[in-house]
Amino acid sequence: MTVSAAAIAKTSALRLLQVLEPSGGGSGRHFLDLCRGMHARGHHVEAIYSPVRAEEGFVRELEALGLPGVHAVAMRRAPGPSDLPAFHAISRIIRGSGPFDVIHGHSSKAGALTRLRLPGRHVPRVYTPHAFRTMDPALGPTGRLIYGAIEALLARFFTDHLNAVSEDEFAHALTIGIPKERMSVIVNGVAAPSPDMAPSVRASFGIPADAFVFGFIGRLSTQKAPERLLDAFAIVASSIGNSHLVMVGSGELEGALRRAIAASALRNRIHLTSAFTGAEAVAAFDLLVMPSRYEAMSYVMLEAAAAGRPIIISDVGGARAAVDHGENGFIVPNGDDIAPLAKAMLAAAHPENYPRLTRAAEARKDRFTLERMIDETEEVYRRLAARRIERYASSPRAAAALQSG
Repeated sequence: MTVSAAAIAKTSALRLLQVLEPSGGGSGRHFLDLCRGMHARGHHVEAIYSPVRAEEGFVRELEALGLPGVHAVAMRRAPGPSDLPAFHAISRIIRGSGPFDVIHGHSSKAGALTRLRLPGRHVPRVYTPHAFRTMDPALGPTGRLIYGAIEALLARFFTDHLNAVSEDEFAHALTIGIPKERMSVIVNGVAAPSPDMAPSVRASFGIPADAFVFGFIGRLSTQKAPERLLDAFAIVASSIGNSHLVMVGSGELEGALRRAIAASALRNRIHLTSAFTGAEAVAAFDLLVMPSRYEAMSYVMLEAAAAGRPIIISDVGGARAAVDHGENGFIVPNGDDIAPLAKAMLAAAHPENYPRLTRAAEARKDRFTLERMIDETEEVYRRLAARRIERYASSPRAAAALQSG
């Protein structure tokens, strides 16, 4: 009796390799959620991460998943001579721990290192950009041309499938020449954050229970534009006397931000910390503010949505997927003029508006579930695995051997 390749791939456990360079932010959360979710469904999942920028909490959580293989390979964000040894190290892991049914690279560096290969038979490669570098408005036309050409080349000749995390990222991919037929949109999903830590977060900063808390979660980087929020809060704080700003994150701008906070007359009402995760902190906020310069589909935004919190966000990728302007939050122009951001913060916190925004946010809590994201990603994996079996196995016996690997 002949068993089809599709049937084999649909019912059998898959051997998956997940690869990531940056451990922080949404890409790290997505990576951990996929590893955990696929492992829980009985798939053989191995992970490669880079210790160069790895956060302690990420490594601790990854190692606690109980995966059959967790490998550290030094990958650096910027292109350079270190890419060659990193490429060889990943290739050795693929040969030594394989065969795999699918290899999934996350973000630009791991995405490039896992996809580059010689022509011929290969394990299907999936790529999730988590915001193309070309989505950065500060990149400039020359940088956009170079990075766009690299992404298009890799997508056309080395990528079996590309997962965009929002319709905005999908649309952007088309503009830089990535073939539509090799892409799908799988919107990020999250588990609802627990409210249990909210009192502890507020108490750690001495914030009264009746204070209005504007919150920020993310890397302290140019992309996330936390300095915009500091400037906007300086305007808002005088009108909302019981307001506080809690910023959760770390990054290259931390020193400059701490100096600015220390020099501010509002230093007792602005709190910067990395002691809590975003999921722990978001329930302590009354409202999340995201002044980012670019995004694809922010996990922070989705966690706030799942917690039923109104959101103010720049007009960036994914914003309209989670925020209905004027209903559960506000979308403001993406620029360094902070007047529109301050105006939106004042409007959202107004006693006549905030209860309405909160009710709308609560009604939208279940839009972005983690199970849906795992389901849709697993379907991509199974489809690619079936295609590989059909392409390279000339008999049911060979197909079974390939699948059991």
